[in-house]
Amino acid sequence: MRREDGSILPLTIFFGMLALVVILVATAATSLYLERKRLFTLADGAALVGAEAFDLADVRDAGGGYRPALESADVAAAAAAYLASTPTDLAQVRLEHAGTADGRSATVELSAYWRPPVVTLFVPEGLRLEVTAVARSVFS
Repeated sequence: MRREDGSILPLTIFFGMLALVVILVATAATSLYLERKRLFTLADGAALVGAEAFDLADVRDAGGGYRPALESADVAAAAAAYLASTPTDLAQVRLEHAGTADGRSATVELSAYWRPPVVTLFVPEGLRLEVTAVARSVFS
């Protein structure tokens, strides 16, 4: 009869490594998700500030209610000022685009660079995240 002493050791090592890989990938995926949510929250705030970037003289009666008339330059300036005054620990945040397509809603596109908490062979060293947020002022 063959001795089977030590045959469980390779299985234990394999499952230990598999568990470590799963933990590292799950940690990276969670970090990526949270970083994207934080970037979207920042873009949402910038879009909201951009949607409020109008003078009261620019409010028009559109028949069904009053609507502000937004300008892309005003939206971009308000979004840039918001980003400059908001503290964040996101890496390399850039304002890709801020403006208005229809004169009623403000669109803000932000990007940031994400790095995983632990760099492994199974996870890239980093990714550029891009988010877009749209906001509109409503009078009631």
